[in-house]
Amino acid sequence: PTISRDFPDPSILKAKDGSWYAFGTTSNGKQVQVATALYAEGPWSYLDTDALPDPGNWTTGSNTWAPDVRQMEDDTYVMYYSGEVASNPAFHCVGTATSEGILGPYKPSSEPFACDLSIGGQIDPSGFRDHDGTQYVVYKVDGNSIGHGGSCNNDVSPFLPTPLLLQEVDEDGITKVGDPIQLLDRTDADGPLVEAPALLRHDNGVYTLFFSSGCFTEPTYNINYATAHNIKGPYTRSSTPLVRSDDSFGLTAPGGATPTADGDMIVFHADCSAGRCLFESKIDIMGDDVVLDG
Repeated sequence: PTISRDFPDPSILKAKDGSWYAFGTTSNGKQVQVATALYAEGPWSYLDTDALPDPGNWTTGSNTWAPDVRQMEDDTYVMYYSGEVASNPAFHCVGTATSEGILGPYKPSSEPFACDLSIGGQIDPSGFRDHDGTQYVVYKVDGNSIGHGGSCNNDVSPFLPTPLLLQEVDEDGITKVGDPIQLLDRTDADGPLVEAPALLRHDNGVYTLFFSSGCFTEPTYNINYATAHNIKGPYTRSSTPLVRSDDSFGLTAPGGATPTADGDMIVFHADCSAGRCLFESKIDIMGDDVVLDG
């Protein structure tokens, strides 16, 4: 990172003028933090801007997680985020907000996008526009929030599912089309959960679903991925995580990865002296494999 700053769960977006923006989870006095850079590989400058000062009446107004911003065909912007539920702050749900400009302030929709507390709520939304123009949102069912204890509250049997879901949306990026479908769920190898889904389609037609496994407070947290030849799956997991603690990159608890739309880079966080700092790396797609390139 350019400087040591807490900036968890980063997403990344290229503006029309060619500059880059990253958005991060609540910290440093901002509900949604913003950083900018001339290039996707940085260096990043952190702005004194709160892109979402009001997350909506259905939220507590604080503790907003994992924002993701996408530009629509009409040049407006939609932010997807995880809002802390006012009626029960033990849960988060997926919200949406819109803005005429990339920096906001974004205006929240009156109702959450996905909010079923009976299965734990929903978090970690990420937008995706397919090559044919169809738009989707992927997110996680936060089943571990109603788990039975241990690591991330889901390390004690019976384990709760934490599936990653795909929801088609209309051209406004918000109106749902049909029902969500499940792409992936946790296995024993993942530990308590899978989360932080983000989609990429390479020119070779392969869809890559980035996600994190493990508990973010522990060194076992990682960046993983699975691939498919249809956006709806089936997805085949990589044999090894893309980035994990103490590999050749020397990071601890890397996770929350989002690729650039062109598939050249990813941004993610890893533990640092300030909390969880923003990192970036070039990636190469080789068939069904993803390789970090420094």
